[in-house]
Amino acid sequence: MASSSAAASGKSRPECINSSNPFHECSDYCLRKIAEAKERIEDEQRPPVDRTVHPDCINASNPYHVCSEYCFKRIADAKSGLERAEQEPPSADAGKSDAAQAEGGGGDDDAEQEDAGSDDGYPQMTEKQKKLFELRLKMNEARKANQQAMVAEKKRMEPRAESRGVSKQKWLEDRKKKIGKLLDSNGLDMTKSYMLDTQESAEAKYKKWEKEPAPYGWDVFNQKTLYDAYKKRTKNIEVDMEAYNKAKEADPEFYRDASSLQYGKVSKVPEENIDRMVNELKERDEKRKAFSRRRKFHEDKDIDSINDRNEHFNKKVERAFGKYTLEIKNNLERGTALPD
Repeated sequence: MASSSAAASGKSRPECINSSNPFHECSDYCLRKIAEAKERIEDEQRPPVDRTVHPDCINASNPYHVCSEYCFKRIADAKSGLERAEQEPPSADAGKSDAAQAEGGGGDDDAEQEDAGSDDGYPQMTEKQKKLFELRLKMNEARKANQQAMVAEKKRMEPRAESRGVSKQKWLEDRKKKIGKLLDSNGLDMTKSYMLDTQESAEAKYKKWEKEPAPYGWDVFNQKTLYDAYKKRTKNIEVDMEAYNKAKEADPEFYRDASSLQYGKVSKVPEENIDRMVNELKERDEKRKAFSRRRKFHEDKDIDSINDRNEHFNKKVERAFGKYTLEIKNNLERGTALPD
């Protein structure tokens, strides 16, 4: 009844994987998938009923642990070590020292050792076994740290994969592998993959699509493009409004026009503003020199230039007049244009 009422209301359940999609409405299929996921989680959290665990195993408190041959071997070694220690007769010197320690308050030390052994997590292990176990744990931690460092170093040394030149078919195959499980679980195909997008990712896509293209040709010099470039250059400039208002009050003809007698005269400009303008022009010139778009180099191409600047000029001439001079160029290369 609950599933039918939720499906009829046309609302999205918070447990649904598509709940972030504002246009998604849960159906019977979604409710069935939610119920199956809850049952799977309960089965995973439920501890196993039939287990084979030795009571002397150090992992007996773990409800998911099942003793193997390794556990039984460790238990047998520990018991044999305890029996061997009990069968060894104490030496005379050891007896005297033990008696002296017992007279001097050795009972307190024994009680402290017993308390320390019980406070550890391994009451059935001897001191040597505990030390050996701790050493093995440290060795495992060091091995894992070395493995992680080796993988990180390998990633740093390997060159980054080139994103250009990837075919659309390969890109679709990689994308299908990533979201194939989600599509299969929701009964969708690749054409409906946009239904899995969240609100944030969808807004980012739309914003990218709505982005205006870069100016091309004569549009580079129109008023809008020049104004956008001006805003970009003045974006990081700090304006001192107090000094600006003082200068405007001191000069009655601060905004001069062609009919003003002060037309052509420059008002006093602080040295800091001049230095700031010079620094901005230098930075702009350095950025222009450093900017360079990466171009593919063809080794088999004929060399028809003497330097980079001449090569760039030849490319521009070829784009403009190449189709008109193609026949003349071929005749000159073959030698058919020369007189007999």
